[in-house]
Amino acid sequence: MKVIDYFSAENQPYWLSKIKESDWGAGQYLYALLNDKTLKSLVGENTRVLMLVEGEELISFCTFAEKDDIQPTELTPWIGFVYTFPEYRGNHYSGKLLSYAEELAKAEGIKNIYISTNHVGLYEKFGYEFFDIMKDIEGEDSRVYVRRL
Repeated sequence: MKVIDYFSAENQPYWLSKIKESDWGAGQYLYALLNDKTLKSLVGENTRVLMLVEGEELISFCTFAEKDDIQPTELTPWIGFVYTFPEYRGNHYSGKLLSYAEELAKAEGIKNIYISTNHVGLYEKFGYEFFDIMKDIEGEDSRVYVRRL
């Protein structure tokens, strides 16, 4: 099992097709942004789409980006679009991606990393703390969590 970045991966069309198989609306939105090549203009040019893979199987994915759905904000960077395929849930695979993104942040000298979500009790398992309720780009309330690195 390893983490690869969509943007530097070989066979991007294949990995894009695997992301499209997600049964989650936000996963479909990520697919559309990648397919239209508009993700980086929305959330930052240095955005990475991290994918946990085993051979040709996509297990889990997330983004690591300057921005997410809380805009505008001074807070950065963000982990977003966190998804694990149903058959792999319950194994803390998303935690592997979160740890990988945290290591990337630490290597860049970043002290805090953020997640916007409506989940309660999920990210706390991985060391994230509730930070604030903020408005997302749709004007809806979203819970913002922080991980102090």
